[in-house]
Amino acid sequence: MRQAYLDCSSGISGDMFLAALIDAGAPVDRLFAEMKKLPLGFYELKRTRAVRGGLVGTRLEIRVPAEQPHRTLGDIQNLLEKASLPEKAAGQALKVFNRLAEVEGRLHNIPPGEVHFHEVGAVDAIIDIVGTCLGLELLEVSDLVCSPLNVGSGRVEAAHGTLPVPAPATAELLKDIPVYATGVEGELVTPTGAALVSTLASGFGPLPPMKVGWIGYGAGEKDFLDHPNLARIFIGERVEAVEGRPGAPGDEIVSVIEANVDDMSPQLYGYFLEQALAAGALDVTCSSTQMKKNRPGLTISILCEPDRSDALSQLLFEQTTTIGVRIHEARRKVLERELVTVETPYGPVKVKVARREGKVVNVAPEFDDCHRLATEKSVPLKQVMAAAEAAYQRGSEKATGA
Repeated sequence: MRQAYLDCSSGISGDMFLAALIDAGAPVDRLFAEMKKLPLGFYELKRTRAVRGGLVGTRLEIRVPAEQPHRTLGDIQNLLEKASLPEKAAGQALKVFNRLAEVEGRLHNIPPGEVHFHEVGAVDAIIDIVGTCLGLELLEVSDLVCSPLNVGSGRVEAAHGTLPVPAPATAELLKDIPVYATGVEGELVTPTGAALVSTLASGFGPLPPMKVGWIGYGAGEKDFLDHPNLARIFIGERVEAVEGRPGAPGDEIVSVIEANVDDMSPQLYGYFLEQALAAGALDVTCSSTQMKKNRPGLTISILCEPDRSDALSQLLFEQTTTIGVRIHEARRKVLERELVTVETPYGPVKVKVARREGKVVNVAPEFDDCHRLATEKSVPLKQVMAAAEAAYQRGSEKATGA
């Protein structure tokens, strides 16, 4: 199964979402054949290529000759049951409508089952929602991640009159989801678009690690100046962050967590370091910095796997006096590592051997082993370390026949 990432930097609507899936390669004949099973009467579905802000994408337009009835959630459910659609797509579509009904009911203080859909109960909205769920299934997308949403600004005309952007239903649907506005006048996120992403997306944030195989662009109705009104979708295979970039040996994606402190006892740092390493930090460092009001302070930096960043940030808050942390992802290169044991005149010592593409580039005796033997034998630490390095070199020369 595949992962998809939906770029909503130009907002999202139902027709843009569906158009982006078609543009990315959703099989149109199968998609339209399934949608024709919906008993919606006569309508015309037009697919064209449209230019928005200098970029081209797929544009979908649905034309209905007659005025549409105001359907309830029960009406929508009956439509889906009669259509005999693929089970997964039908179930997801019903979840989207259920979410819409809950939000509308809450806004108008009525039970969800009594909500009469206006715009979202029309043929075009039903096609957008059902078609999007079908498109994701036909493209074998098992996980959808979405960017933060650009909601637009100004006012919009709706069935209930002139409403602020984002419209009340849209705003309610986007609770707990990252949103922003760039000053573009207009409704960039519609209730249908908000219902789709808030129901179907498993998360919201930056583009996750993935091998992109397909990219699709869905064009919106309006063409804004200096603003490409397009939804973009990436579809491909998920890649775990620790795998790094394909074709780049030793590459890893890691999270870097940083915090500045100027009011903490140095004794707390040593304890925190032990706790952070025990909690999965790859590395913890501390450097001096100059803070506000000419105060000397510390910058604490933690290197960790991305899935440990939340837990280690929480540890920073709990164990230090910081009130804020910075987190960003970075790519690091690491050498292949191997621990080998060598025999020295003082006893066995583990040696860390680092290689790149099979070639040894670094050799380092383990400090704890050398420290223990230096203490036991009452000899200088540097003497034990030198003996360990020499023992490794002798063994390496014998192995290669030098």
